[in-house]
Amino acid sequence: MNLNEEVEVLKRIPMFAKMELATIKLIAFTGERMTYSEGQELCHQGDPGDAMYVILGGVAEVLIDTPAGPIPVAELRKNNFVGETAILCDVPRTATVKAREPVVTLKITRDMFYRLVAEVPQMAIEIMRELAHRVDDANKKVQEATAANKAA
Repeated sequence: MNLNEEVEVLKRIPMFAKMELATIKLIAFTGERMTYSEGQELCHQGDPGDAMYVILGGVAEVLIDTPAGPIPVAELRKNNFVGETAILCDVPRTATVKAREPVVTLKITRDMFYRLVAEVPQMAIEIMRELAHRVDDANKKVQEATAANKAA
């Protein structure tokens, strides 16, 4: 994937969509392109959160470690992003992300992420929206699991 293709992907992600083209090009240029093979981890639950990842291609799954083993909680595809929670909250990774098939990402470091949020207030709003959607989805899953347990 070349720089222009990465810019086109970034423009379709709500978090970046309202940024000036020059800023999006800077993100694509300064971000590190990473390729993961099927089964390879992008990040591991409990590790320090030093970057976020924008999925440029492929499919990855988000797994939460439990005493019974890892549980898949989400699927990531092109135009999705992951890892911003560990950066924003300055906490260890809250989940493991593993490539289900070959995955290409754009890795955005913590420093670049904070610079972007400071310079582009709309990005902060879009991140809040995404996080709110994720909380809502998690709440729905908890309600479904609770209902299933009561029925059993």
